[in-house]
Amino acid sequence: MEEKKVLLSVKDLVVKFNVRGRILTAIRGISLDIHENESIAIVGESGSGKSVFTKTFAGMLDANGFIDNGEIIFNDDELVDTTVQMNQAAWQKVAAIQQKLNGFSALENGAETYNALKALKEEKEARSQLTPEEEKQLDSEISELVFQRTEAFNLKQTFDPAKEKDKIKSTAAQIAAFDEKIKQLQKGKQDAIARKKAEAKGDTAYLAQYEEKKSQLKGRYAKEISGAITEEQKARNVILSYEIYLSVGRYSPMKRNKCIKGLLAEMEEAMKQGKDLTSDDVLNALFDKVTFRVKFNDKTESKLHGYCVINLAKLKDANDWTQVRGKKIATVFQDPMTSLNPIITIGKQITSIIIKHQNCSEVEARSRALELMAKVGIPHPEKRFDDYPFQYSGGMRQRIVIAIALSCQPKILICDEPTTALDVTIQAQILKLLKDLQKEFDYTIVFITHDLGVVANVADRVAVMYAGQIVEVGKVDEVFFDPRHPYTWALLSSLPQLAQKNTKLYSISGTPPSLYNKIIGDPFAPRNPYCMKIDTLLDPPMFQVTQTHYAKTWLLDPRAPKVEKPEIIHDIHAKLMDAFNI
Repeated sequence: MEEKKVLLSVKDLVVKFNVRGRILTAIRGISLDIHENESIAIVGESGSGKSVFTKTFAGMLDANGFIDNGEIIFNDDELVDTTVQMNQAAWQKVAAIQQKLNGFSALENGAETYNALKALKEEKEARSQLTPEEEKQLDSEISELVFQRTEAFNLKQTFDPAKEKDKIKSTAAQIAAFDEKIKQLQKGKQDAIARKKAEAKGDTAYLAQYEEKKSQLKGRYAKEISGAITEEQKARNVILSYEIYLSVGRYSPMKRNKCIKGLLAEMEEAMKQGKDLTSDDVLNALFDKVTFRVKFNDKTESKLHGYCVINLAKLKDANDWTQVRGKKIATVFQDPMTSLNPIITIGKQITSIIIKHQNCSEVEARSRALELMAKVGIPHPEKRFDDYPFQYSGGMRQRIVIAIALSCQPKILICDEPTTALDVTIQAQILKLLKDLQKEFDYTIVFITHDLGVVANVADRVAVMYAGQIVEVGKVDEVFFDPRHPYTWALLSSLPQLAQKNTKLYSISGTPPSLYNKIIGDPFAPRNPYCMKIDTLLDPPMFQVTQTHYAKTWLLDPRAPKVEKPEIIHDIHAKLMDAFNI
């Protein structure tokens, strides 16, 4: 495969949702690199996590969703290159930051003692609290009862008071029983904590020993942090002061000062703990708690210049998302009517996006909008400019959504099943349009679908998702003609084009696992006809098949028995070439 620049690098991504008092893990440790100007399709059954995964790229998770772990590094040259204009007041601010950092640097001399003090305090606190295991067990029991109580309450709301009084009465009794159990468990937890605190308070021998040790460590710490700092520390702090100002220079004065205060607090704590502030990984993690880090490159009297590390998983500021969402990463959704405002004209909806992101006049925006409408195949765009969405057909509405998505010439175009609501003829037209426009606008397509026919026509690479994980990834011909994961085998076997006359269409037995629970082993194991004992015990690693092809299955382990793929997909090349017109 031709070596291309990695545009988006996802590492160990975990996404969770709070659902009725329980945690659902929708994305479970995904790592994937997406390259410039490629088309990558993400396929899998409904509920596999395809849409949730791509929503994280544009900060579009629902309010109850959150990224629990991982990185999404966006390598866009325009956003990465950062310049902050400087004046006398700005340089004075940088000098003040540098002075603060120099003051904190003395704390590095006492890092070992500080960490010992911190550990001593944590040990004392732990004696008056439940152990993490005890607390987790009690919280899990309470959470499960709260969930069951909520389910019972929702069920009760569905009953007809005129005809199902007995069911209402019975369910109300269940709810009352759940309330009593929850109350007892909560009281039991509080009583257990009270006992722990009483026991810790009564242990006078330990408390006396604690105070003596604490006093000794404090005395030693005071001596250690009274020393002078080195020239190396001062030189490092100069660079850090530049990076702090570079990282917050785009904000308003009020927000800038707030962020500087937050970053200085993080630096102070890091110096107390003796963290290596010359390490990029350490600094990136510290900055991410407040804002993304901009690495210093060079300076003049009038500007600071640097390069930023944009981790979309940690992006917090709404203005920062405005620079990414729509402008650099755009989305085309499944139903165009959910993307278009029914009471605003088509032209207005396109020009408003152009004006917002490209700072041009209304006349210029109209000209660009008409050009885009023509490019996506809207006949007589001047006449259709002031029409409303209801005056367009489904295919034309989807073309307008594509025009809006491309109005700012994004680097990544996420297509979330954009052809599902369209008939077969229009589907083909939209797919051809997306590929043709890609050649002109040089964007990367991330195509979400469960239709393998679409994959065959639009994708360079395919990532197969199951239960919140990528289980196979490779070039389209590798995944279609040499699949290695049993789930991919099952998906391909389900293609209607492979069915023979008077035979039953293949379907995957069973259902995907519940993502509320911790999954042991391979998540596909209960549905896998080739399941081995190890599949029920350990989650398989990602095995390399070729330089571009990987699959997450124990069948690729050298110790595994040799298993042939199903007969139905043994020679699918000719059938797929014919069925999908590849």
